[in-house]
Amino acid sequence: MMISGAGIAGLTTAVGLSKYQDIEVEIFEAAEKLAEVGAGIGVFGRPWEVLRKLGLEEDLLKLSEVKPAQGSVSSFKYRKSDSPQGIEFYTLVTQGNLLTFHRADFQKVLLRKLPSTYKIHCRKPAGGPISLLFEDGTRSSCDVLLGADGLKSAVRRSFLGEKVQWAQSQNNWSEAADITALIEPSWSGTNAYRALIPADRLRQREPHHRVLTQPTQYLGKNGYIIAYPIAHGKFINFVAFKSQHNLEYTKFHGPWVCPTDKLEFSSMFASWEPEVRALVDCVEKPLRWAVHTVKPLGSFVSRHVAILGDAAHAMTPHQGSGAGQAIEDAFILSTLLGHPLTTRDTISRALNIYDHIRRPFALQVQERSRLNGQYFTLSAPEIDFDFLKTLAQIFTKNWEWCWSTSLAGSAQEATRLLETS
Repeated sequence: MMISGAGIAGLTTAVGLSKYQDIEVEIFEAAEKLAEVGAGIGVFGRPWEVLRKLGLEEDLLKLSEVKPAQGSVSSFKYRKSDSPQGIEFYTLVTQGNLLTFHRADFQKVLLRKLPSTYKIHCRKPAGGPISLLFEDGTRSSCDVLLGADGLKSAVRRSFLGEKVQWAQSQNNWSEAADITALIEPSWSGTNAYRALIPADRLRQREPHHRVLTQPTQYLGKNGYIIAYPIAHGKFINFVAFKSQHNLEYTKFHGPWVCPTDKLEFSSMFASWEPEVRALVDCVEKPLRWAVHTVKPLGSFVSRHVAILGDAAHAMTPHQGSGAGQAIEDAFILSTLLGHPLTTRDTISRALNIYDHIRRPFALQVQERSRLNGQYFTLSAPEIDFDFLKTLAQIFTKNWEWCWSTSLAGSAQEATRLLETS
């Protein structure tokens, strides 16, 4: 079995497969070395349930200042901040809490859990499924190819390309055009500016700043900021969003991820409340991330190939669920592929069950994240306190699946379908 991509989706799948001794796994990564972008990720209860089952809880909790909690937990504070006088209008209350991690540290924990027999090949971007041709000219083959190779997935491009060729061979030009439109990612109309702020720097600027201890979202017209402590409080994970929703699904001109000057976004927040300006003042060397998504796909599988994580359903980050959905994909896939009833002859059946279980849910989360991005940027023309309270109820209802549902039922259903087929 080959996994293309050594990010969270690929490595979590590999950890899940590692308990099945009869499965050989190789991981191929396009980058020269394994290094995640230095940013924070959040994990709600559903993916945390998976990480516990994979035996990662103890090592991961060493990385976080936040410990798992049960029952009702106050999470993010929400403020309307696009004026000199900010208004706190809502506290998000969840069942259980959001656990936050530094992404690179998270990846290291996954890597340490891999068996020594698993081979990881860097500088090996896949050029096509099953019979693999790499960009360096080498070839390989496998029984199953899992495309966890991110937003610009070569595996997605290859298997959708095959579907296009098939439709064309049947003279179904309309279907071919529809599938072609799904291959490349689309810009969401939003740019995110990410940085890790040393907590001591913010403390010197504003000794009692709320985000030193309290995750907070600062909302305003056409943009918002989210900030929360990570790495035992040593850093503040900072993300500022600038949105032009009318440009959704258009082409973004320029590099999608690159270092940029703070001036590219700081002027937008110059008239916001003082604690927002204090945060922005402390940002150094931000990364601009042109937020791209993958349009909803008709399938995540093709014969012995499956895609997962961002390769399958790259979404906006407005519910903090991209990593969590990748982890859920990985768990369902590894559960099905490791099942005794999955053999070389029944691989397609297992992958189709994965698609049946995961695709509708992941695409629903993708759309919910898109909607939250609109809610958080206060698109309505008139905004008063009553409107803000109503808005809070709307985006909470849209989001509560994160802490009110469990993956256990989906895993049981996947196993049941495999065993009764």
